Amino acid sequence: MQRRIHLDTDFGGDPDDACALAMLLGWPGVEVVGITTVADRWGLRAAYVGHCLRLIGRVDIPVAAGAGSSLTTGAVADPVVGDERHWPGSLVPRPSPPGAALDLLERSLGEGATVAAIGPYTNLALLEVARPGSLGGAPIVVMGGWDRPPAEGLPPWGPDMDFNVQWDTRAAEIVAATADLTLATLSATLGAHLRAADLPRLRASGPLGALLASQSAAQAEDAAMAALGRAHARLPDDLVNLHYDPVAVATAVGWPGVAVEEVRLRPVLEDGVLRFDHDAGGRPARVVVGVDGPGFTETWLSAVEAAQRQDGQATGARRSRR
Repeated sequence: MQRRIHLDTDFGGDPDDACALAMLLGWPGVEVVGITTVADRWGLRAAYVGHCLRLIGRVDIPVAAGAGSSLTTGAVADPVVGDERHWPGSLVPRPSPPGAALDLLERSLGEGATVAAIGPYTNLALLEVARPGSLGGAPIVVMGGWDRPPAEGLPPWGPDMDFNVQWDTRAAEIVAATADLTLATLSATLGAHLRAADLPRLRASGPLGALLASQSAAQAEDAAMAALGRAHARLPDDLVNLHYDPVAVATAVGWPGVAVEEVRLRPVLEDGVLRFDHDAGGRPARVVVGVDGPGFTETWLSAVEAAQRQDGQATGARRSRR
């Protein structure tokens, strides 16, 4: 049986969102039933998604631009703009009508999809608020959530570094209180890396791979990722990026290289920062606690390559099933 996945993403900032989408499109036995963007007040993130889909002939997948601002603060977070290393300047924003993203999310859940949420959780929270019960028992895998420090030898980042949660803490609380939740935590996802040694293979894989390689190299330069790698024993010296979002997507599709624990968690908001404490009285959840980093690198690269080998006949077959 095919596994249905809906991707909810803040596409167009850090390139790991695009890395996650590319892997998902090449994963065997997976049907991507919809993509919604979050923190997308102009629809530019949706335009970036559409560009990636066009590069590999996957325009059959419905895309909707969702929430533009944080429920908690009203803050906005725009994607990368005006940098040709990341995106062509000719791309035109793709705003959606009000409610379109919620309609698409609701339809995907009705089709039995698992939601992989790799941006802030605002769209999901809005769906639950506008249509109560929508997330009740819904299988949702989120990138984010901080329940323990990273392992020794990794950056000692605390919950304040968990952007997906901290950008909209109210949304995170709503989702945590209602969904059947799996957290691919900040701490755990630090174990999967994109390295400079991977870029030649990625660049040669096809047009989408070449775009990912360009974006990742630009990100590495701007964020001094190699220096971060050299500063921490469990990171590679040629670090290009951290595969936060691809690990969350791999968890959603059931990749066995992630270790998952059953826990009970209670959200705790302290000084405006939300973390998840282990509490016997908390709600049941699953937490990713480790990842096979070397195994993930090969799995990710192979899936990205497979996504770009899809031919027109396969795409037509997918369209006919919808």
